[in-house]
Amino acid sequence: MTQNKRIVLSSDHAAIELRQTIAKHIEAEGWEAVDIGPTTPESTHYPLHGQAAAQKVASGECALGIILCGTGQGIMMAANKVAGIRCGVCSDTFSARMIRQHNDANILSLGARVVGEGLALDIVDAFLNAEFEGGRHATRVEMIEG
Repeated sequence: MTQNKRIVLSSDHAAIELRQTIAKHIEAEGWEAVDIGPTTPESTHYPLHGQAAAQKVASGECALGIILCGTGQGIMMAANKVAGIRCGVCSDTFSARMIRQHNDANILSLGARVVGEGLALDIVDAFLNAEFEGGRHATRVEMIEG
């Protein structure tokens, strides 16, 4: 597991409550949550939040990220535009574990309108407890980074 225990969290307006629940959960697990908002329910633009979180991971300020929007898809697309980011949307624990083990994902994206709180926390745990396996997967990650 990484020495940097900082995880950036961000969302759009659709996922504020779930994001805040996840922040408390990861802090209870020993991580430092860097929650960059938003904090009010007014409509906001998920691309801005996805990119802001991705920049904190890409810069090394945070080791990992967790981002959320209604489906997890749009904010994931925005995050993946930042160089060095490998973000995947997950709605199950197997995928969350595999994006870390095989793809060296550094950001997890969740859909607040897709998964409930209990499943979301299980997905977060699967993501955070998995480690990149390297080997043949490292070659493929290098190909993604191009």
